[in-house]
Amino acid sequence: MTSKAPVLSLSEPPAIGPKLQAERKARNLTLAELARASGVSRSMLSEIERGDANPTYGTLWHLTRALGLDMTSLLSGASDETRAIDHQTEHSTPVIRSADGTCTLQILSPAAMVSITEWYLLSFEPGGQLISEPHAHGTVEHLHCTEGEITVRSGGSETRLCAGETARYAADVEHGLVSAGRVGAKAFLVVAFDLSKKTR
Repeated sequence: MTSKAPVLSLSEPPAIGPKLQAERKARNLTLAELARASGVSRSMLSEIERGDANPTYGTLWHLTRALGLDMTSLLSGASDETRAIDHQTEHSTPVIRSADGTCTLQILSPAAMVSITEWYLLSFEPGGQLISEPHAHGTVEHLHCTEGEITVRSGGSETRLCAGETARYAADVEHGLVSAGRVGAKAFLVVAFDLSKKTR
């Protein structure tokens, strides 16, 4: 999910170290300068760029905000090669995971769709959760539960989804998803951004 809050960690390729370093150097920033701007320590930045550390979602959030990037563009494994079919293998699909390991997100949307719409496959362990701060004004999320049960909270509202059911809710307020069953849950999530402000 672009831009906010669950604390997640990158678990599989693509490696973002070289991309992060390239973006930093393109802005003529030293490690120390990016550390000050992002609040991420210089030693941690160095380890991430060398590929010696896997950054959490929270760390990526601060880094991408400091660099003026969308997180999906940094995580994307998209190739510059022009092909009729863009075939993403399992290991080229970015995966982020909650710090406690209870929720995993596979990022399916391409970098070109950032700020328009994004989509994910979610997998929750029993009691797993994904809590998010408000996204940009007008953002709406569409969650389709495919297995188990999920409690959906948005602002002051709450509902529970069973497999086969869909919830649509405001994501420009604090919102969260919690696995409500005994066996975990799986879901397909689409994040739709408000495009009206982009055409004014």
